[in-house]
Amino acid sequence: MKKILVIDGNSIINRAFYGVRPLTTKAGKHTNAIFGTINIISKQLNAIKPDYAAVAFDLKHPTFRHERYPEYKAGRHTTPEELLSQFPDAKECLELMGIHVLEMPGYEADDLQGTVAKMAYNDDDTESYVLSGDRDLLQLIDERTTVLLATNSDTLTMKRDEFYEKYGIEPSQFVDMKALMGDSSDNIPGVGGVGEKTAANLIKEFGSLDAIYESIDDTKISKGVREKLIRDKEKAYLSQFLARINTEVPVSFTLEELKYTGFNRPALYAKFTELELNSFITKFSLSAEAEMQAGTDSSAPKCNIPSAEYKEITSDELLLLKGRRFAFDMTNEAMYFTLDCANYSYTGGIKDILGFFEGCEMICYDAKPILHRLADEGADISEIKALDLMLYSYVLNPGTGTGGICSLASMFLSHAPSESEPKSHIMPPLESAMLEKIKADGLEKILFELELPLINILAETERNGFKINRDGIREFGDALGALMQDLTTNIYKQAGKEFNINSPKQLGEVLFVDLALPFKKKKKQSGYSTDAQTLEELRPLSPIIDDILEYRQVAKLRSTYTAVLPEVADEGGRIHTDFKQALTATGRLSSADPNLQNIPIRTKMGREMRRYFIAEDGYTLIDADYSQIELRLLAHISGDYNMTESFKNGDDIHRKTAAAVFGVDETEVTDEMRKRAKAVNFGIIYGIGGFSLAKDIGTTTAEASRYIKSYLYNYPGIDMYLEKVVEDAKRDGYTVTPWGRRRYIPELNAQNGMLRAFGKRVAMNAPIQGAAADIMKLAMINVAKRLKKEGLDAKLVMQVHDELIVEAAEKDKERCKAIVKEEMESAASLNLPLTVDVTEGKNWLEQS
Repeated sequence: MKKILVIDGNSIINRAFYGVRPLTTKAGKHTNAIFGTINIISKQLNAIKPDYAAVAFDLKHPTFRHERYPEYKAGRHTTPEELLSQFPDAKECLELMGIHVLEMPGYEADDLQGTVAKMAYNDDDTESYVLSGDRDLLQLIDERTTVLLATNSDTLTMKRDEFYEKYGIEPSQFVDMKALMGDSSDNIPGVGGVGEKTAANLIKEFGSLDAIYESIDDTKISKGVREKLIRDKEKAYLSQFLARINTEVPVSFTLEELKYTGFNRPALYAKFTELELNSFITKFSLSAEAEMQAGTDSSAPKCNIPSAEYKEITSDELLLLKGRRFAFDMTNEAMYFTLDCANYSYTGGIKDILGFFEGCEMICYDAKPILHRLADEGADISEIKALDLMLYSYVLNPGTGTGGICSLASMFLSHAPSESEPKSHIMPPLESAMLEKIKADGLEKILFELELPLINILAETERNGFKINRDGIREFGDALGALMQDLTTNIYKQAGKEFNINSPKQLGEVLFVDLALPFKKKKKQSGYSTDAQTLEELRPLSPIIDDILEYRQVAKLRSTYTAVLPEVADEGGRIHTDFKQALTATGRLSSADPNLQNIPIRTKMGREMRRYFIAEDGYTLIDADYSQIELRLLAHISGDYNMTESFKNGDDIHRKTAAAVFGVDETEVTDEMRKRAKAVNFGIIYGIGGFSLAKDIGTTTAEASRYIKSYLYNYPGIDMYLEKVVEDAKRDGYTVTPWGRRRYIPELNAQNGMLRAFGKRVAMNAPIQGAAADIMKLAMINVAKRLKKEGLDAKLVMQVHDELIVEAAEKDKERCKAIVKEEMESAASLNLPLTVDVTEGKNWLEQS
């Protein structure tokens, strides 16, 4: 049996537009609907493997339905320009994917789909699959027509049995059901006062609209419904006409002309490159070679792609080439070098060629693992300058993922090497093309003064590791286990039964059914919400909540840290985390395998975990922490006089803010006032609103909104800054830090209100968080260089947000403390002081 896939283009592209976060090209062209449409349709192409494929779209022309009823589809919202602009490119992409695009004046996409499905039905050897998010298409279901109904969460396969189970009628009766109930989305009137349930029951009882009116006096029809049916008989038959899909559209094509032709790979490569949908180039294994052979054009910049031929080289021959800038790629089988457009492969030992890397300038992708490999063999990695293309990509568009060398090559060179081949030959022209874009965007300072020099510092910090007390952690884990058991017993006692505390479903049943605690809503599939926010709101209502929250905290500490850390430490008891440099959109570093940045600090048990991170004998830990760096940056960037003067005078900024917000003298500020002012101070940075602030500080939304209003009145420079930064980001498409770091925010122009609000908060916060990240990265570089320059027995072992931790010999600790404070405080020149708090101790807890 042959198969045809018939797609409702308007329905799918609309669903994609509202279901995928805003995406834009660097030039600002919207692509999220195109991206979502291709994802949805390519999944069905793979699943069905059709012999024929067509996608139908509506035209702006009035249809035969409008001629009969001019109000048809009246009142619909205007299609957003961000979506309208994507239709031409979406259609072109689908055509290049081998799908025939169908449009016809006077008819809707539904009619074209119905006509094609009937053409397939008339061909005894073909079955149809109709892909749509519109339930109107369900009327097409028959023994050889299946509707693939796209929903928010999945695509449902609707055959006759599935349809009957849901509606209790045959698919052919669906039109008459809609004739009775109408459809507000299409402005189909139906019978006033008759809803879906009544309509379904009438069709089940009588079988059709005609039969209902033939039996209008039947006692099975209630008096009220009978009156409505009689009153709106004309509307019912009009609605039937409007709802019925026309399967006899006079089309000029035959079924054979809809044969699925497969991808036009060269042209599709060029189109995806133009739209910067590089993930599809990788996903569909497209390449530029085929494009060039076919002579198709691409909007991506062209370059002379060097040969991918590699010549075997010996260690002695390679060492003779030392001192030149080179590109480097490495696999398990070999190392690959490109120098002066010549490519070499080397399969010998690394030790034999370490001298080649001394003082070198190396173009590569993801430099840190390469540096670790070289350091394992004895290389001094501090003398290697890595031009890491992963970081070139990161500074160009942080937060979107770097995509890999193949994706970058397709974007910047219109050339996508295969994943399996060596790639050093592609790196020099790629570096040149990316550098051109970096210069055009003003990102040289971020790349060459912060990100690239930091690679070596991070690699050395990872190699240094952070020593732990293995036995102490294991004992702490045992104590947590005993506490978990006690908490479990208490929870079971209060619940009146035993259950799986880790199961949200079972916990929800206990809290909201057995204990009858109030709940806001219950989802059909996932059940009651038992997330942290929900439980926090229930704290005052039952003591079991405190035990559950503590149980979760203890369980997380055990599973994430006490059970893991002793096992991943090296022979010397040191933990070597992996600092992710190209991950966050803000520029901040993150830690993984294991994540040491997420050890809780605000809870007693979380802080206790830090006791087991220790210094070696004869050494001490020095902890240096920027004091209120984000607030200081807010004062600096906004230029607000009041806040700037407060920091210059060394005031308690939270007490000062409380006095201003509450209209009292500083001597009259209570601890509660200061606490609320602190929440406002930090909340403002994150674009907090009255509702969220109210939840944070336990007050009404109106009162919290007054706090924010009063705050902005007393800090007018901040008020003006927050408005301006959002407007600038809307205009430019991104925010920028004083050091030039960009954060692209397409959400600001989203149709969805929640996404726009999110974009606004990001715009307010990104320059502050980004600037803090920039300062910390520069501080790390300067501290590490200074410690080395002065020959101190001290090394960086950890970076957490605004905090640096150095392990220093007792003999050098005082000098080390002075250097760390000096370098961190001088990392940026602001119009107010940057201050750093420095402490020391034998373990991390003593410093906290």
